[in-house]
Amino acid sequence: MYEIFFTESAKQQLRFLPDNAKLEIGSALERIKVRPFKFVRRMRKERYYRLRTSNHRILMDIGETSLIILVVHIGQRRNVYSKKIGK
Repeated sequence: MYEIFFTESAKQQLRFLPDNAKLEIGSALERIKVRPFKFVRRMRKERYYRLRTSNHRILMDIGETSLIILVVHIGQRRNVYSKKIGK
């Protein structure tokens, strides 16, 4: 089972979301702990993966040799891809 960690910026982004969005994101992250590659898609030209919830996207780095998921960015679907992540 994978462990999930958040970057400081992802923690801040999660904190400002409405409660119902936090619950959706929390349940989506719990679902992918066992087999994350079944639920995520790799981003083009990036090393990150994306997970879709209703109106939000969770961008993460998944360790392929270690059982770690690092949540890098959480944002609304319409503008989450326009930001430079982790650079």
